Amino acid sequence: MTSPQTLMKAWNLHPKKQLGQNFLSDPNMAGVIVKKAGITADDVVLEIGAGLGSLTRPLAKKARKVIAVEKDHRLIGLLHTELTAAGLSNVSLMEQDILKLDIPSVAASEKCTLVVIGNVPYNISSQILVKILKARSCIKKTVLMFQKELAQRITASPGSKSYGRLSAMVQYCAQVEILTEVKAGLFYPKPNIDSLVLGIHFNPGAEKLVRNETFLFDVIKAAFSKRRKTLRNALAGFIPGFDAKVAAKALEETNIAPVRRAETLTVEEFMALSNHIYDVYQ
Repeated sequence: MTSPQTLMKAWNLHPKKQLGQNFLSDPNMAGVIVKKAGITADDVVLEIGAGLGSLTRPLAKKARKVIAVEKDHRLIGLLHTELTAAGLSNVSLMEQDILKLDIPSVAASEKCTLVVIGNVPYNISSQILVKILKARSCIKKTVLMFQKELAQRITASPGSKSYGRLSAMVQYCAQVEILTEVKAGLFYPKPNIDSLVLGIHFNPGAEKLVRNETFLFDVIKAAFSKRRKTLRNALAGFIPGFDAKVAAKALEETNIAPVRRAETLTVEEFMALSNHIYDVYQ
């Protein structure tokens, strides 16, 4: 594997900070990530942010096919050259913004569920994760690398300072495990903090436990949008006619004290609250 510095210099390119570009420069770590992802010869992998191909190459050696999504048009020619030189013909390069990609359509065209993997750009990590959650019906499993602080928020437990909107949304529909840590020094350019690779395994049928999943996500978002306030005040106004008095009544009817704050609620309590508000007040 040619180092990112050498490749970028050869192509007269520089990392774009606005795209959150930090390229993995250690082939051994790339191999560890692919191994822990458990890729098989039957898998079709959707790779988010192929970059310079550090994960694309080992993925292509394991999977049936890799659909490598890369927004930066400057890197497409470089990637194509590198993959051709490596003799890898099972990679489909897609110049696309992952936030605009129709993931279900990609899965439908491949006639299978996808394995989604990527070193997620730090500046849009949360948006990408929410997009994947909403498209999970066509995703077999997900392995994503996040900067450590965000990864810790995703895996945080109720009652901790890190527990927030993403924690509740992800844990409602998935089991999350930390697969490995990746030190900041293994990237070019070097980011300020280390990263964690998370394995996200979706719970089949989670959406059947709530009246309306979009409404659940709205309740979670509203509760955490004013996390310093009590739930009674944080939820006031998130739907028409739902003022603080009505919010307090709904919380009491769900056996949740109105003076509690969002970070103290378990996922199960959020689900029960969402169902009750949807049935009675929506």
